[in-house]
Amino acid sequence: MLRGLDISDMLIIDRLELGFQPGLNVLTGETGAGKSILLDSLGFVLGWRGRADLVRQGAAQGEVTAWFDLPPDHPARAVLAEAGLPAEDELILRRINTSDGRKTAWVNDRRVSGEVLRALSETLVELHGQHDDRGLLNPRGHRAILDEYAGNEPRLSGTRKAWSALNAARKAVEAAAAEREAILAEEEFLRHAVAELDKLDPQEGEEAALDTRRRLMQGAEKIRSDVTNAYEIMGQGGAETALGDALRWLDGVADKAEGALEAPMAALNRALVELDEAMSGVADAIDAMSFNPLELEETEERLFAIRGLARKHDVAPDDLAGFASALRAKLDALDAGEAAQAALEQAVRAAETDYDAAADALTKARRKAASRLDKAVAAELAPLKMERAVFATEITDEAAGPEGRDAVSFTVATNPGAPAGPLGKIASGGELSRFLLALKVCLTEGQPGLTLIFDEIDRGVGGATADAVGRRLQALANGGQVLVVTHSPQVAALGAHHWRVEKAVKAGMTTSTVVPLAAPERIDEVARMLAGDTITDAARAAAQALLGAGQPAAAR
Repeated sequence: MLRGLDISDMLIIDRLELGFQPGLNVLTGETGAGKSILLDSLGFVLGWRGRADLVRQGAAQGEVTAWFDLPPDHPARAVLAEAGLPAEDELILRRINTSDGRKTAWVNDRRVSGEVLRALSETLVELHGQHDDRGLLNPRGHRAILDEYAGNEPRLSGTRKAWSALNAARKAVEAAAAEREAILAEEEFLRHAVAELDKLDPQEGEEAALDTRRRLMQGAEKIRSDVTNAYEIMGQGGAETALGDALRWLDGVADKAEGALEAPMAALNRALVELDEAMSGVADAIDAMSFNPLELEETEERLFAIRGLARKHDVAPDDLAGFASALRAKLDALDAGEAAQAALEQAVRAAETDYDAAADALTKARRKAASRLDKAVAAELAPLKMERAVFATEITDEAAGPEGRDAVSFTVATNPGAPAGPLGKIASGGELSRFLLALKVCLTEGQPGLTLIFDEIDRGVGGATADAVGRRLQALANGGQVLVVTHSPQVAALGAHHWRVEKAVKAGMTTSTVVPLAAPERIDEVARMLAGDTITDAARAAAQALLGAGQPAAAR
């Protein structure tokens, strides 16, 4: 419930603080006095998109604060929890608009975005008037309104998921068919390339290994004879024989040399060991340099074949194996294509079945809700002096989509036998006001803690009809809160709380203010609404009678 509104430097409002009450709150005033500014300011703090030039001329910034009572079960608490904001018994919204257009908002002193404000506003305030900001006159929004009335969100979610799955299945079929067509176009190339690659069977790292082996064999031809000569010089008949002979000669006379030959003999033994290791290494090198004369030719042929195939397919030699696997996978897909395509098409049929079931359930729920809504609106029209009018929710088939296969339109017939047509085209101004009021009452039923605001919903009606509209608003406000901007004295007289919006010019500056009216002032205001600028005694008497008839017996 809206408890207060504090406005500073917005349009022609300098500073204004209002406190609202439960029940029916009425705001009256002459045309142009600033009633719409109050609604613009409230819409601003609630994050609604509206006019941009809200800051009062000459001011650096405009500011609006609104505070609401928040019972424990109020749906705004869920929005606060999702946004990570604290929930208290009082909810305070504050928003600033600078003269250069920058906007900043807070909820309970926590900085928030406009999206959070708008999400909260949907649980706090419902604004409506003849200009229909919520889309009641726009058939494009009627399906969403009916779904909200029906509580269809779980069914909508299921239908959207089924539609998404169906689209994904259809796209998979199309993609597979396109891929198959593309593979068929290059089938001859694929089969030839795969056969060629399979025959060569290149391995990762093979090109580098072949190149190393080729260079080794090419170099071995040049140095093998020198290495062999060196080995022979070190072996029998060479260094090894000479060192052995020297060691034997020394060993034969060592006992007579008084130890002088022990160190030289030890060195010779070490030299023989080192020579043996050297000969072993040279022998290994000779073995490594030994190759079949045809091996070099075979190595070069395979190396050149790998490099040639890599250039042909514009890939690195090491990537040939992976490239072959990719081509082979295409051929496998082509060979298995018919079975895979059949499986995908079966998935489409299954998805179509799921979607049909979800869409049918949604249609059934919509038709049931439409019947309930039509009956509820009919019950509301009778007290509004339109008991002969007919309201009907028409549901027709349309192309399937994520929200089902139904087109929804609210139609009316104002008199028996008259043709039914769109709500905004058939009804006159006064009739439209009453249709919208009846529909609004039905759509907002069961929304606890919601403040309903009606902006000149009674325009175009007068006399007994205006009284009927006012009494329906009065009944709607019982146990809740309704704010009505009105030019109708019959509606104004039924309010539990009454404010008059006034405009004044001081020092060349126009300002708007709102004055709460006590009983005597209410008589004058209702008399002005009845008689115009000149308030007569007869107008006061009529106003007093209206006010007396409009209040409950306990309040008279």
